[in-house]
Amino acid sequence: MFAVLSTARKSLAKITAVVSIMTLAACDPSMFPAPSGGPSINTDKPIPVALLVPYNSAQAADNGLAKSIENAARLAMADLDGVTIDLRVYPTAGQAEQASAAASRAVKEGAKIILGPVYGGSAKLAGIAAGNAGVNVLSFSNNTDVAGGNVFILGATFDNTADRLVRYAAQKGKRRIVVVNAQSPAENAGAAAIKGAIARNGSTVAGEQSFELSQQGVVQAIAPIASTVRSTGADAVFFTSGNDGAMPLLAQMLPEAGIKSPDVQYVGLQRWNFPTSAVSLPGLQDSWFAIPDQRLVQNFSSRYAAAYGQAPHALAGLAYDGIAAIGALAKSGDSNALTAQALTRGSGFVGVNGIFRLKSDGTNERGLSVATIQNNQVIEIDPAPRAFGGAGL
Repeated sequence: MFAVLSTARKSLAKITAVVSIMTLAACDPSMFPAPSGGPSINTDKPIPVALLVPYNSAQAADNGLAKSIENAARLAMADLDGVTIDLRVYPTAGQAEQASAAASRAVKEGAKIILGPVYGGSAKLAGIAAGNAGVNVLSFSNNTDVAGGNVFILGATFDNTADRLVRYAAQKGKRRIVVVNAQSPAENAGAAAIKGAIARNGSTVAGEQSFELSQQGVVQAIAPIASTVRSTGADAVFFTSGNDGAMPLLAQMLPEAGIKSPDVQYVGLQRWNFPTSAVSLPGLQDSWFAIPDQRLVQNFSSRYAAAYGQAPHALAGLAYDGIAAIGALAKSGDSNALTAQALTRGSGFVGVNGIFRLKSDGTNERGLSVATIQNNQVIEIDPAPRAFGGAGL
């Protein structure tokens, strides 16, 4: 985070990310093939599921996150039809070594699948511990580097979001794209995801510009970005930055330099409607970004608030997804319901933020809507798909 120049941008420093969720069910009932990567289960008895969350952390935010995740998991359990989950909660303190120890303990105590942990490093070590016993891990991380083998990540990935937006842009004739990112590990990864999506969807990287993540770095980048857009004839600029970083300043200064959406379409890898005050920024009007299915989001937000008296944490929906997917698979009565082959079935699931499916490489694919901001309001301009078709959305 760095200092910004206007009162409106100063207000963006206070970010409250609230993502809501609702009921989840299987897309299609199906029989499962022979087991591949996972223990067999007895569906006539409660299914032992380990939940690894950062209770006992030195960070207060971690403990609040852990409680919200557990709440969502228990709400999902109450919604299951014909399946009983024996949920066993294991604290990780937000530390990778403790997550590994918790996973080992959970497996010894009979867990058939592990839900969590939150952080990528923790997921990696927990996966190693669980893998020795052939148990799969559904982590809340979105770090694709830790996905694979017996570790599946539930968090939304840069690749998935970039694919959705680049594909939509191509449909609208926006194929020459300049990629703009701050010089940070996360935004560098985001830029790589955007370039990969551009290549997969037959569009063109018209240019690239990166900048130091500071106020001065952004200010110095404005002229080069504008020059690149003009000299390449780009029709879109795809940003990796969010409103808790460089985007408010970029959205003010680039239009002042003559690069304004929708003349040159702004596209965002992050959700530009957080915080809610961001939708009043003039420079973000007519921009594009991806959001979950808002009907489902709002429905679950109400249900969670009614049950627990507050809004769910942004990651709580992933816990609901994980529990409900386990329940949907186990409802078949098949002892192989929690193997890797079962978890990665092509039909996927309908989650609390829309459809999703787990991929054999441990990553995931989620159905997203494309949204814009007009007259200081978020408007869905291309709805999220309601089912998967073939190998992709």
